[in-house]
Amino acid sequence: MKHLGIVLFDGVEELDAVGPWDVLAAWTQQHPEDGWVVTTLSRDGGEVTAAKGMRFVAAHSFADAPPLQAVLHPGGRGTRPQLRDEDHLEWVRAQRRSAPLMTSVCTGSLVYAAAGLLANRPATTHWGSLDLLRELDASIDVRPDDRFVDDGDVVTSAGVSAGIDMALHLVARLSSPDRARQVRRAIQYDPQPPV
Repeated sequence: MKHLGIVLFDGVEELDAVGPWDVLAAWTQQHPEDGWVVTTLSRDGGEVTAAKGMRFVAAHSFADAPPLQAVLHPGGRGTRPQLRDEDHLEWVRAQRRSAPLMTSVCTGSLVYAAAGLLANRPATTHWGSLDLLRELDASIDVRPDDRFVDDGDVVTSAGVSAGIDMALHLVARLSSPDRARQVRRAIQYDPQPPV
């Protein structure tokens, strides 16, 4: 089985993690024949408190997580200290060296930029952090109007709900567009806001 890991941390934006989790878990649990498993991990493997107070317990610590073929780094206010946390940035760089696919939601792309993963690449983030993304690395081709940007081995998405779109894109990419449509129908995701 191939492992896709969602990173959890104090201050993670709830929907950044839970939106993609729901898409990816619906896919992997309903279609194990596709050969993927989704899991969660945090630095210590313990409980984290998300941005709006929801609590999560990661399935793994960074140290005991299975080898990951894809990493999803959510955003949220908890990413701000990570931009200066050399241990976290080095862990991200180590994942980059071993995982074939790195993905992010919202300000998770800021962490990737601080770690040097987005140099000379197109990328996006939450609309309120586009300028900070540019400041972190002027070589990034910032895409303010894209819901997600797929640059091969790195995929970034815009803020919060855009992570659901990006996760469906991952299902289409890692399995098939038909599978992604099945998952979208299963979770009854119909992105037409009422207001």
